[in-house]
Amino acid sequence: MVDNIILSAAAEGLKDITIGDAAITAVFGYAVVFAGLVCLMAVLYCTGAYFKSKNEKEEAARKAAASKAAEKAAPVQAEAKAELPLAPGSAGHVKLFDVPDKEAAMIMAIVADKMQKPLNELHFISIKEVK
Repeated sequence: MVDNIILSAAAEGLKDITIGDAAITAVFGYAVVFAGLVCLMAVLYCTGAYFKSKNEKEEAARKAAASKAAEKAAPVQAEAKAELPLAPGSAGHVKLFDVPDKEAAMIMAIVADKMQKPLNELHFISIKEVK
């Protein structure tokens, strides 16, 4: 019984629609779908641009840190090349590669302690961080 009422209501609606009305409805439906796709495309484009700029900022920060480290290491290497006079009891110059002075001093002290020798009897050629 309910099925008959629904079918008769649907049949009445079909009789009232014209080809022009159907065309307008179809065009409006297509426009809504394409507008949704354009909005989705804009959201994805903006998200991609955000993450791309975030990666570029991180890359720039990494390069800046690397250049600062190179600038710090450059004077140490320049001093080693200048052949400054040696301090009394020292065993020469040490080349440092990506290692701060403080860490190099700690490494040399630890090695001297483990070998049970005075630091001025050891000769360190270079200290390099293994990555």
